[in-house]
This record gives sequence, C-alpha cells and structure tokens, in this order.
Amino acid sequence: MKKTITTSLLTITCMMNAQIWPDAKPPIAEKQNHIREIHGEKVNDPYYWMIDYFKKGKDSTKVVNYLTAENAYLETMMADTKQLRDKLYQEMKARIKEKDESVPVFKNGYYYYSRTETGKQYFKYCRKKGSLSAPEEILLDVDQLAEGKAYYAATGFSISPDNSKLIFGVDDVSRRQYSLFLKDLKTGKITDLGIKNTEGNAVWAADNQTIFYTAKNDVTLLSEKIKRHTLGTDPSKDAVVYEEKDNTNYIGVGKSKNEKYIMIYSSATTSSEVRYLPADNPNGGFKVFQPRMKDVLYDITPLEDKFLITTNKDALNFKVMETPINKTGVENWKDLIPHRKDVLMLGIDEFKNFLVFSERQNGLSQLVIQDRKTQKKEFLKFDEPTYMIRSMNNPEYNTDNFRFAYTSMITPSSQYEQNLVTGKRTLLKQQEVLGGYDKNLYTTERVFATAKDGTKIPISMVYKKGFEKNGKNPLLLYGYGSYGNSMEATFSSTRLSLLDRGFAFAIAHIRGGQEMGRQWYEDGKMMKKINTFTDFIDAGEFLVKEKYTSPEHLYAQGGSAGGLLMGAVVNMKPELWKGVIAQVPFVDVVNTMLDESIPLTTNEYDEWGNPNNKDAYFYMKSYSPYENIQKKNYPNILITTGLHDSQVQYFEPAKWAAKLRDLKTDKNAVLLKTEMAYGHGGASGRFDYLKDVAWDYAFLLKLEGITK
Repeated sequence: MKKTITTSLLTITCMMNAQIWPDAKPPIAEKQNHIREIHGEKVNDPYYWMIDYFKKGKDSTKVVNYLTAENAYLETMMADTKQLRDKLYQEMKARIKEKDESVPVFKNGYYYYSRTETGKQYFKYCRKKGSLSAPEEILLDVDQLAEGKAYYAATGFSISPDNSKLIFGVDDVSRRQYSLFLKDLKTGKITDLGIKNTEGNAVWAADNQTIFYTAKNDVTLLSEKIKRHTLGTDPSKDAVVYEEKDNTNYIGVGKSKNEKYIMIYSSATTSSEVRYLPADNPNGGFKVFQPRMKDVLYDITPLEDKFLITTNKDALNFKVMETPINKTGVENWKDLIPHRKDVLMLGIDEFKNFLVFSERQNGLSQLVIQDRKTQKKEFLKFDEPTYMIRSMNNPEYNTDNFRFAYTSMITPSSQYEQNLVTGKRTLLKQQEVLGGYDKNLYTTERVFATAKDGTKIPISMVYKKGFEKNGKNPLLLYGYGSYGNSMEATFSSTRLSLLDRGFAFAIAHIRGGQEMGRQWYEDGKMMKKINTFTDFIDAGEFLVKEKYTSPEHLYAQGGSAGGLLMGAVVNMKPELWKGVIAQVPFVDVVNTMLDESIPLTTNEYDEWGNPNNKDAYFYMKSYSPYENIQKKNYPNILITTGLHDSQVQYFEPAKWAAKLRDLKTDKNAVLLKTEMAYGHGGASGRFDYLKDVAWDYAFLLKLEGITK
C-alpha cells in the first residue's frame, strides 16, 4: 500500500511539474502593415513579410533569422526532455530491423527488390535474372548516392523494355522537383539527362530509346506539360506532346500493365480526361479517350479486346463500365459492375484471366476477385474490427498470382500472395518488430461518435490491455479529412512508445475523407468544409463522454490539411484539448488561395473554393485558422514545418504561431519547430524521421507528466 501511495504522489508531482514551462521569452515577430483588400473589406496581415524567403530566396536573412530564433526557443522550452527524446529515438530505432529486404517482385524476366543494411539510412535497389538463386545485380546504391547530402530522395525507378537501362528521378533539396538520370545497366554508367523540374518518373516507349515525362512550372510547381525525349538528344528540344491549359488540373503520364499503351492523365477534383498512344508508336499523336465532361471522373484499364472504365458518371460511388477498343466515346460505354449505394468502387487490378476490384464498404476496405471467364467472385475480408487491405506490387499481366497487403492497428504490415486459380494463400512477409512485440497485449476496436447532425463518425482505436476507461488516461486523436483521402487503421511500431506509456491512440474518420463512400467526401469539402472540423470535435467529445479520456488528457494531431483541422478545432473548441501537434499545417487558407504564385494554389480550387468568388471567400474566411485567432485561452501547441516545403509553405505555420502568441490569453506554450534542410515530408533517411517523432512524443509526454 505504501508503495502505491508513493507512486501516486510521484505521478501527481510530475503532472504538476509538467505545467511549468521554463521562464523563457519567445521571439517577438515584427509587425508590418500589409492590407488585403477584396470583396469590399480590408484586412491587415502584419506578418505577411514572412513570405520573403519564398519570394526572394537566400536574399531574405530576416526570415531565416526569425525561424532560427524560434528553433532556439523550442530547444529551451523542451530542454528537460532531451534525455527522453534520446531514449525515444533509440527505443523506436531498436524496433526496426536494420538489415532487411523487400519481397521480390517479378517483372519481364527479373526479380526486383530493395534491401537495407545495418547503420545505413537509405537502401540498395537490386534485381536477379530469372531466379532468386541468380547472382544479385545492384542497380542503384542509394546509400552511396546520398553521401554528404542533408536530403536525398530517389524515385520513379523505370526499367526499359529490353531490361538494359534504368531511368530514375532525384530531389536533393526537398521541393519535389526531380532531375532525371539514366543508368546503363550493362556498363554501370550514370548520366544526368539534363532534364530538371519533373515529377520524378519517366515512361518508356517500346523502342527502348524514347521516354515520356511530366514537366513542372518552376514557380508554381504545377505539372503543366508532358514531354517526349529521345536518348542522346538535347533535352531543350524535347517535344511537348501535351500541355494542360486548365491550371486547376493535375497531369501525369503512365503505361498500361499490358505494356500496350502510354497514357496521359489530366484530372481535377470533379472531372478528368485520358489520352492514349500505342507504346510501339512513340512519335504518333495521342488520342483522347473521351473529352472531359463536367462533374465526371473516369480512369481506364486496357485489356486485350476492350477498355474498362472506372467512373462516377451517373454513379456517386463509382462503377465499372466497358467499351470496345475502337469505340471509346461515352456513348459506347456499358455497365460491367453497376453502381451500388453502399459500396465505393476504388479501382481495378487487371490480369490476363482475372480482375481484382478494390472497394470500400461500411468504412472498411475490401478486395473482390473475379474470374474473367466464369464471372465467379471471391471477397477477401478479415475479421478484425478495423483494418486495411489493398492490392500491392502486381506489375505482371500474364500471371495468376495476386499480391496484397494487410494490416491493422495491432497486426504488423503483412504481404500475401494468393493464387487466383486455386485460392491458395501464402504469407510472404510480415513486418518484423524487434524486441518481442506481442499483438495479444493490445486491443483494437471501432466505435462510432454521433455528429451534431446525427451522422455516425467511425473511430478506430488501439490501446494496451489494462487501459481503464475512467477518464484519467491520455489519448491521442488523429485526423485528416480532406481530398477524399481515407485514413486507414494501420500498424505503427513507433506508436508502441506511446501505447506502452499508457496512451490510447485513435483515428477519427471524419467527413472530407472517403471512408464511408463518395458522399462522405462531398460533405466535407468546399461549402461544407466545416463538417470536417465539427466531426473531429464531436469525436473528441464522444471519447470524453465514454471515459476513454478527459480534456485534461486529450491530445490531437494532424498534418498538412490535417494541420488545417488542428488550427480550426483549437479556435472552435480550445478547452477540449490539453495539447495539439500541427504538422506542416495549412492554416493560412485565404491568403494562400488568393496567391496563384504559391505552389498548388490553383489545383486546390475544387477542394476549398476560389476566394476570388465572394461566397467562397467569406466561407473559407469563417474557418481559416489564421483569420480566426481570438483573445482567449488556447491549448499547448507544437507546430512543425520545413523551410523548403513545396506543399504548405513555411510562412503559413510561422505566421500562425506568431499571431497565436500575440493574441492568446493563457500561459500555455506555442512552439514552432522548423526543419531548415527539409520540406513537406521531413527527413529522407529511414531513421532521421524518428527524431521528429521523438520530439512529438516528448511534447505529449511532458504535458502528461511522463518523464521516462
């Protein structure tokens, strides 16, 4: 009994100490008047000057100095967590199998895989010819290529049809502007093609000499042109085979699985268009499959004798249609898988003898295998309450083996192969968690909160067994809720560091995502965006009501558009949260959406609206976090950003932090952490990102009074 009392007193003392931040003075951001005048109103933005680094680059030392001062303040405020952060980093790193190898994938005569080595941050991309017992060929040693660089991302590995050449993209700044390189796999020579500012991938034509790639605008970073390049020629003379005139569309280029077609995709949130070209005729002209139609999205899947079309034409949740090879116009489309109100059709994996459909039903992902001859169907489902299943690594068309990934909040990522003829299923690999992870020590569940309008909001949750629902335990609630992106209930080995310290972790599947079907997305964007924020608040209040936690122990986290969510909910319901982590947050919605020079702005009009329209302007102004900061109490907030972020520019979170500090009336901390060498995705090394996670967790644990 005496020991129990002592432990309780220590816990109480720790919790009291957690409230005492060091008596350090934060940087005071300079104010300069900058008037935004539109739709008959004038708004002063005193921190607008922070955009200078974006506009002027290295000529703007004031911005860099301010962000550096913020980082110094962060170090001071979190100094007492230094030992804990180091412990967390080592703890999370120790769960990762350093020497590891991916499951080999067979394509065009070779097995391709990547492998990692002990102590190395990156990986080696390899292949073996014909058999896994064949000699290994290291195609790219990314560990070696990245030496001496603070950031290095290699992507878009594309092998020529004759297996003799490799194209890949490199970004060593973290702006997602990739330069293309060629490696001759016979000689080992790597050549800089002189093709810069691309999306990072290239598509080979059948002649092994011609590639197609996506070129970006230097300023806005929008993907604007598809170009054709012939090896050995001057890239400045590359032909533009397609130029997108609508700056609200994203474009890209790919190749059909059966290798017959090069395909150009142009898509906004509400409409799309596909062009195609026989891969053996690279100098020919691309043909429009079906001209874009208002409010109609479609994607195509070429088979030998027809095209399949996944579309929302007269089908909110999408359906699958088919049309003859030589009659691609919409008037020829016929239903193959009709529309279903309760099932969201996501996509198709095509094989010579089978089709595999990716779907969502009741908020859960599922795969459906269909025999192309008999039309017989098999549903792949699992019995955990919340999970994710998806197609994975199926580049071969002429095979009867299908691979998929499965994971849940307690089941590590698992890769299976199923023979589509016999039904035999084989576990190829499960993520190994070093240190003796036992899934039976944890519980996952799925509950539903009721939103203000009566809508049921799914919540996926995990915690260690023994977690008591008495309102006294910490819980971290995560959310996103934008672009129709569904937040899947997946496993995380790093998350164990929170669960083992008594935290529960939950994901609120709020509107703006697509978990419950396409309408779920439609009800959380544009002029219904506020549903996203109120859903998250309702989820938090539900967890408090059901005694999973209490406002004294409830934390929230979200990144990018999920950072917008964080900014909105701390304005709307600040008293609900003890602490909030906003990662690379999109918090200055109005000013960003008014500036077309900022990357991705025009692409986002279909998501948020165009503020040049009066109604859209005042609606987004009603929820934009930066616009709605008031003189009131706010929770503790940790804000992260990257100086080179190409998705959400650094000045949004920096301005938000400055304005929060200026207006809030409490003594809680607002901390801004800027990665001076990284961008939107953080560090590129496979261990470096753990340092960022350690910062996040240390912030939460400090607030909770947990010091070890």
